Amino acid sequence: MIEILTPAEVEKARATGALVGTILQTLRERTRVGTNLLEIDRWAKQMIEAAGADSCYVDYAPSFGRGPFGHHICTAVNDAVLHGLPHDRVLADGDLLTLDLAVSLDGIAADAAVSFVVGTPRAEDLALIDATERALAAGIAAAGPGARIGDLSHAIGTVLESAGYPVNVEFGGHGIGSTMHQDPHVSNTGRAGRGYAPGRASCSRSNRG
Repeated sequence: MIEILTPAEVEKARATGALVGTILQTLRERTRVGTNLLEIDRWAKQMIEAAGADSCYVDYAPSFGRGPFGHHICTAVNDAVLHGLPHDRVLADGDLLTLDLAVSLDGIAADAAVSFVVGTPRAEDLALIDATERALAAGIAAAGPGARIGDLSHAIGTVLESAGYPVNVEFGGHGIGSTMHQDPHVSNTGRAGRGYAPGRASCSRSNRG
């Protein structure tokens, strides 16, 4: 079932999202050549706790994993796609780093990621970042009134394919609300006009008094 947030919960989601954005931006500014991935995890922990929020990752133990994640942020380096586990690794000049963060504040979660080059960037890495940012923007632009999930997926995939990149269909976007991972799944490619239409959702939580 898809969770529909009340107007009051949407305002809480804005606050949580703003916190995630602030933390990711701060981590990006602090990260330099020579920074250890475990330092980044410690910084994330400190900022989450200082804001009175909770990490969605520390106790996260999906059925496909090997137990609780145990860290406060995902750190994927170079050819790692996503969900990398922070470990004792010092970042080198030119490393492509993705930081993925999810926190819960006042009962509502938010989840976002940012990719950037540590030190001296390579042209191919900047091109990859540009393409994925344009794909994200296209997906957001497609999420208007009357849109279906397939419209978002189609917009994302079109940008990536036109840039010459293979599309990852094993992972994708997802709903979020009182918990981190929810329906619907948003694939990175799809057919326009197909799939779930948000305006037609129903959920018991949306009818609370």
